[in-house]
Amino acid sequence: MTTVGVVGGGPAGLSAALFTAKNGLETHVFDTDGTWMHKAHLFNYLGIESEDGSAFMETARDQVDEFGVERHQGAEVTAVEATDDGFTVVTEDDDHEFDYVVLATGADRDLAEGLGVDFDDDVVDVDVTMETSHDDVYATGAMVRAEEWQAVISAGDGAAAALNILSKEKGEHFHDFDTPADAE
Repeated sequence: MTTVGVVGGGPAGLSAALFTAKNGLETHVFDTDGTWMHKAHLFNYLGIESEDGSAFMETARDQVDEFGVERHQGAEVTAVEATDDGFTVVTEDDDHEFDYVVLATGADRDLAEGLGVDFDDDVVDVDVTMETSHDDVYATGAMVRAEEWQAVISAGDGAAAALNILSKEKGEHFHDFDTPADAE
């Protein structure tokens, strides 16, 4: 089974995890709960009139849990290493093997540097799908932007990364549209 390791449990990481798990890929999230969302109150997130950032995170975590994401809550990733078969995500307690890696660590770009991906000035260089110069490594959110740090942008970055992974796996452009059974 295809495996996806998501490093970071904020809006970008959980969005990526939601899409990949919902569509049948084994997905793990490593989350130290260092997200800036705990300092936020959402008034500018489409579909949310007003919500505390911590409450939003609780809802987002519940949502990915419902789709079977394996969350490694409190597990700090110390390195991501490329292997012949994919990637090893290293934590203090264990090593985990993945086919794809999504980096969603906010403005902390250390893991991307360790993998040797390309940078453009001080940010990780990605294409429109959020893929880095290293095949099957994606970077999202604040690590790819100098200043545009918004939760809704980060969530979109995570979704873009996930859809590209799903497109690669399915061999064609993949779209994740949910349609009610009674839609015309």
